[in-house]
Amino acid sequence: MNIHAIDWSLTPWEAVREGVERKAFSGEGATVSLNRLQPGHEPRPHHHPHEQIVYILAGQIDFHIEETVTRLGPGGLLVVPPNARHWGEVVGDEPVLNLDIFTPKRVEYAA
Repeated sequence: MNIHAIDWSLTPWEAVREGVERKAFSGEGATVSLNRLQPGHEPRPHHHPHEQIVYILAGQIDFHIEETVTRLGPGGLLVVPPNARHWGEVVGDEPVLNLDIFTPKRVEYAA
């Protein structure tokens, strides 16, 4: 058995682009990504072959999946199906902190 553990409080934020930062952790079959989105960041519609579960820890976000928009705040959860075009837009002046779970794991994410 291979145990893989980290302390996220000691892991530096990785700049993804202006206004977007990430920390990631992967096991054999899934990746967990902690994201910090600043108000005014540039939304970037995208898609990927992974199922993504989004959990909002702080702030409010309008989450777009294809033609549907869902507003999420702290405690909000949503599933992004594989290959669905999606993106998020911060609502208000508070940064959004969200936790994403991807399956299968995202090999391009660190850790």
